[in-house]
Amino acid sequence: MVAAWRLGAGTVLAGVMVVAIASAAVPPRSPGRVVRGLLPLLVGNPGDVQRATRPALVLAGGGPDVDAAMVFFGTAAGAGDLVVLRATGGGGYNQYLLNLTGADSVETLIVASRQRAEDPYVLSRVGQAEGVFVAGGDQANYVNFWGGTSLARAIDEVARRGAPLGGTSAGLAVLGEWAFAALEGTVTSGQALANPYGGRITLVRNMLCLPRLAGVITDSHFVARDRMGRLVTFLARIASDWGVEEVRGIGIDEATALTVDENGAAMVVGQGAVYFLRTPGPPERCLPGQPLTYRHIAVQRATAGQVFHLSTWYGGGLVSYTVSADDGVLTSTQVGGSIY
Repeated sequence: MVAAWRLGAGTVLAGVMVVAIASAAVPPRSPGRVVRGLLPLLVGNPGDVQRATRPALVLAGGGPDVDAAMVFFGTAAGAGDLVVLRATGGGGYNQYLLNLTGADSVETLIVASRQRAEDPYVLSRVGQAEGVFVAGGDQANYVNFWGGTSLARAIDEVARRGAPLGGTSAGLAVLGEWAFAALEGTVTSGQALANPYGGRITLVRNMLCLPRLAGVITDSHFVARDRMGRLVTFLARIASDWGVEEVRGIGIDEATALTVDENGAAMVVGQGAVYFLRTPGPPERCLPGQPLTYRHIAVQRATAGQVFHLSTWYGGGLVSYTVSADDGVLTSTQVGGSIY
C-alpha cells in the first residue's frame, strides 16, 4: 500500500510497504523472454554494447514527437542501447527510435509497481543503457510506483555518469526538482488560480535529482491546454511551502522539445514555443480557499532555433515580459495582454 507523497520541507514517501526481492542472476537480453512477469519489449541487438555518451537532456512537451530532438538524444547516447520507461502502454517507441537514431537496441520496460521498480532486470537494463527516455502517461503512476525506489536512483545515476535522459508529457513532469504529481487527477489553470491549495494540487520534491533541473518545475501541453496559470500557481506553492526565494518553471508546447547539451545550452526544436518562468520572491497572497495574488513573474519565450542558457536563466533575443495573478486573474505586460 502506497501513501501519497506529501508537501513539506523534505520529500518523504510514507506508509510504503516495500516488497523484498531475492537477488538473482540477471537474464540475458531477449526480445521474447518473460522475466519474472515482466515482458521486455526489445528491438535490435539483444547483446550489451558500450558506447561513449554525452550528458544531455531532451524535454518534450507531449503530442507528436519531434524527430530532431530524438536524433539529438540518440547521438548523445552514442547510438548505443536505449531504454524507454513507462508504467502503461507498449513498445511503440522501439522501432521508431531504432530507425531514427540507428541505436544498437531499443528496449521498453513497463514498470507498473514498486516491486518492478526494485527488479534486478529493470535496474540492470537502466544501468547498462546509453540513454533513458521516460514516455508519457500518468505521472501519478511514476510517483507512486517509482518514487523513492532503486529505479529512481538508477535514473539519477544515468545523468551522473554522463548519459542522456529525456521525457515527454508525464515523463517530462517528473524530471524537475519539483513535480506536479497529479495524485488526485489533473488541475486546470482556472481551478489552480482560484484556490492554490485545492486538493488536486499535489506537488512532490526530488523524485529525481537531475543537476540541470535543480530549482525547476516543468509542465507540458502548455498553450494547447492553457497551463500558464497553473504553472504560476505551482511556483507560488513552492515559494510559499518550501520558502524558496527563486523558483523556476519551464512550460513546453505540444510537438515541441528542448534539447539541452553538456554546457546547459537549451535549443528549441519543433512547432511551438518554450516558456521560461522565474519568480521575484514570495507571493503576495497564497492561502487555502483564496484566489492567488502573485505579481511580476518573469517570462522568456523561445521558439524553434533559439537558445536559452539554463545556468544563467537567460536567452538572447527572446520575447520577455511578466505575468501577474491578481485575485486569481492572470494578466501580462505584453502588448495586447496575451499571457503567451
